[in-house]
Amino acid sequence: MLRLTELKLPLDHPPEALRAAILQRLELADEALLGFGIFKRSYDARKKHALLLVYAVDVEVKNESALLKKFRNDRHLGPTPDMGYKFVGHAPENLTERPLVVGFGPCGIFAALVLAQMGFRPIVLERGKAVRERTQDTWGLWRRKVLNPESNVQFGEGGAGTFSDGKLYSQIKDPKHLGRKVLTEFVKAGAPDEILYVSKPHIGTFRLVGMVETMRHEIESLGGEIRFQQRVTDVLIEDGRDGDKRVGGVTLASGETLTSHHVILALGHSARDTFEMLHARGVYLEAKPFSIGFRIEHPQSLIDRARLGPNAGNALLGAADYKLVHHAKNGRSVYSFCMCPGGTVVAATSEPGRVVTNGMSQYSRNERNANAGIVVGITPEDFPGKGPLAGIELQRKLEACAFELGGGDYEAPGQLVGDFLEGKPSTRLGSVEPSYKPGVHLTDLATALPDYAIEAIREALPAFDQQIKGFAMRDAVLTGVETRTSSPLRITRGDDFQSLNVKGLYPAGEGAGYAGGILSAGVDGIKVAEAVARDVLGLEAAGSGAHSGPGCDY
Repeated sequence: MLRLTELKLPLDHPPEALRAAILQRLELADEALLGFGIFKRSYDARKKHALLLVYAVDVEVKNESALLKKFRNDRHLGPTPDMGYKFVGHAPENLTERPLVVGFGPCGIFAALVLAQMGFRPIVLERGKAVRERTQDTWGLWRRKVLNPESNVQFGEGGAGTFSDGKLYSQIKDPKHLGRKVLTEFVKAGAPDEILYVSKPHIGTFRLVGMVETMRHEIESLGGEIRFQQRVTDVLIEDGRDGDKRVGGVTLASGETLTSHHVILALGHSARDTFEMLHARGVYLEAKPFSIGFRIEHPQSLIDRARLGPNAGNALLGAADYKLVHHAKNGRSVYSFCMCPGGTVVAATSEPGRVVTNGMSQYSRNERNANAGIVVGITPEDFPGKGPLAGIELQRKLEACAFELGGGDYEAPGQLVGDFLEGKPSTRLGSVEPSYKPGVHLTDLATALPDYAIEAIREALPAFDQQIKGFAMRDAVLTGVETRTSSPLRITRGDDFQSLNVKGLYPAGEGAGYAGGILSAGVDGIKVAEAVARDVLGLEAAGSGAHSGPGCDY
């Protein structure tokens, strides 16, 4: 097979035009093209009145070697790379100790899945409930203002990614094509085939629910075990033979102890009590940068027109997204985060007496509003205290303030963009109806974030309006607060993917500071599962598990 890239066709081309374009581009007779498949499809919107689809295709032709020789100087044609997943090994038949996976979000799911596929029969410990029960509890907050601290947007089967836009693209470096393994497993579990080739694939919450259940059943069919409502309250740390520390297992809230010398921590970024426990046990943690801000909502039609021009509403393009960055005069960076086309703003707290926002979309992305986080980057120097848990302290402070500004009943504080820019409280809505449930309480958001963040966002919104006309429209709605953009700390690991000071403990995914969304968390779960397998089998470590920046899917 050969891969041909940068093949451009008009947006409204008929299906047969793609084959014709391949034949023309490769100067082939029709009978010489034995078949082809789409590897990637994106679009070039630089000219809104002449938008082009851009294809990368894998083609099967007669006499590949002759064609490669003919086009040897063409960087857009070459052999199709082998992107199939290769297991690092398989569990020994006499395996006596099963690895533990703490957390069953995207990272934990893929760590457990790959371990199960290699025969290691992992035991998964998830503090929340199975996904359908969890969904009912989540609606309890959204519809009745009743929070279950152990079953909500953050905790439960599928992790925070279940209640999101379901984005499946990432900025991570992926030389082993592990992202392809993630997408392939999702398709096996019921995702549409198109996620394998569209440039910005997504799934949406309703589809994710069924897929997560299917993947759970596969893990169980391979000998794995998933235990829900099993909160880990302690880790057992033993003295090693060389004076080092090694994990020996975990203790559950029920009092039960499970022994294992291989424990994957796929916690998610909101497992604050677990972070506190790890810190108390001496596991090496460090504070890291994250971002804080608000959610902003516009009519999706406004974003479609600004981004796609006359092609707005085209079914092939779907709801338009955006990605914006502004470097403010006070030195802060303001950027759009987790943009959700045709979606809703959701209540995402996991602790009583606090308000947190996030964004979510269904697969159809057909809700009336577009929403995104408009957030400001902060560093440990901005945190109110010192030490690895100082970022959590700041998050809690801001979330408690938002709870009070919203009226103290889980409604979120909100403000019209026009009023926010003018520095006056909002008293009534305009043309944009906010989607956040259980509701939005209009107020003045100036006290919801530190002054430097308010100043930077006020400067950024008019700047963003220069890129997307109408972005600073008076009636657009800001909703606070967005504080859980990423983990505020890192459970630092070495090249062997193990904790720096506790062997056998494998920090993984978003909560540990090594991912930033569904795809990168899934990839990290695979890497850590491979590291566990190598350690059990005595194979040389592949590296690198050391931190090299968050793999953000946004």
